[in-house]
Amino acid sequence: MSGRRVGNMTDDLRQALAMASERALGYREQFPPPAPGADLEALRRALDAGLPERGRGAAEVIDHLVKAVEPGLIGISSPDFYGWVMGASHPVGVAAEWLTASWGQNAGIYETSPAAAVAEEVAGRWLLDLLRLPGDCSVGFVTGATMASFVGLAAARSEVLLRAGWDCARDGLFGAPPVTVYLGAQAHASVLAALRYLGFGERQLIAVDSDEQGGMRPASLAQALRRTDGPAIVVGQAGHIHSGGFDPFEQTIPLARERGAWVHVDGAFGLWARAAPALSALASGVELADSWAVDGHKWLQIPYDSGFAIVRDGAAMQRAMAISASYLGTGPRDARNPSNYVPELSRRARGFAVWAVLQALGRHGVREMVERHCRCARELGQRLLQEPGISVLNRIELNQLALTFGPTGASQAERDACTRQVIAALQRENRCFVSGASWSGHWIMRVSVISHYTDTPQMEALAAAIIRAWRCARPRQQAPGSGPGSRGP
Repeated sequence: MSGRRVGNMTDDLRQALAMASERALGYREQFPPPAPGADLEALRRALDAGLPERGRGAAEVIDHLVKAVEPGLIGISSPDFYGWVMGASHPVGVAAEWLTASWGQNAGIYETSPAAAVAEEVAGRWLLDLLRLPGDCSVGFVTGATMASFVGLAAARSEVLLRAGWDCARDGLFGAPPVTVYLGAQAHASVLAALRYLGFGERQLIAVDSDEQGGMRPASLAQALRRTDGPAIVVGQAGHIHSGGFDPFEQTIPLARERGAWVHVDGAFGLWARAAPALSALASGVELADSWAVDGHKWLQIPYDSGFAIVRDGAAMQRAMAISASYLGTGPRDARNPSNYVPELSRRARGFAVWAVLQALGRHGVREMVERHCRCARELGQRLLQEPGISVLNRIELNQLALTFGPTGASQAERDACTRQVIAALQRENRCFVSGASWSGHWIMRVSVISHYTDTPQMEALAAAIIRAWRCARPRQQAPGSGPGSRGP
């Protein structure tokens, strides 16, 4: 590559880095509409430039990348994005990620990046403090809640088999005593995926009846636990993906303990309720579990990807995860070796951005943000319930709303059709983004209040947009007796 060398960098590379910084700042200062402007074929045409025989100039490549990609970006970082529980990538975290990429550290072991190992050690202690979990837990920095559940459930599998006299690290899994997994009937798909990755088939899973908000029913769990014996794992949920609901941990965890089961909790976003005193009662008792999965790129607003696998028994976690070889040093005797806690050896240094965002927000900032989002969700629900034909199906205790639309007396099929029309109308308008899903026999509009930018003004605009879309979509003649919006189960 041609260009005058400045230190070990050409002018072209410096221009590329400066251009990337300028374009990134421009994107963060004025978010595009939530939905992308380019379709599939347009993106293919823009990006499929062909593999060149000789490399192009760095600045030219970055310019092409930005122009090709930006029309196909989803406005996840926008305060008007409510489609899924996806955080808005706090600017301090973004800055820390730029540095992380520039530093180019491999955070696999202490010796490849002492600073990365210590950043994880320190930030991990802060996370346990914020989430009010036992301070001696081990924390692994992973890609998200799916891998966090994978780690927690791998530790669970190893430990419950060891209690049954089977060392799977020595003897493998063939011939091992069967492990039964109990989980709520409305467990998140990521938990099912993690169990599948670990070799659990459908026959090893027992679905426990859930209430109308998706929480596990203690009586049903007790009955299920009595029907089997042998090694067992119970998977709980803190924050249902549609309702935001929680399992009643103060009742379910003692039942699991009585049976000798390991308790793992999927707390991808709901576990952050413990950082807010006004909301912490929702997750009361969750600290009694053995392992927890939680995301950083959701409520904590860490840039993608970020998640935390938290395990009470550090020895069980290391039995399941540790990688060792003669050429892999361990550093000082009391140093953290990151590869003891996660499946990866070579990986990005995820701790720097977590450290930076926790310092930028502080305890008060995390608490304020979580409480604000939950207040915003309640404000939105109250406003929408004043509009005839709009129903809220969940108790708004966290940051989630599950909405349906239809005149009084409408059939379920008619309500589903109306709900789909309202979602489509909002997405066409492209001022705010919501999504749909099937839940408990209903097609619902999902609203997730999760961007750290979002506050009351965005709720007022979203309420107006939803009502406007509903009024355009609803049948001209309301059914007799139509009145204010209704509250669901």
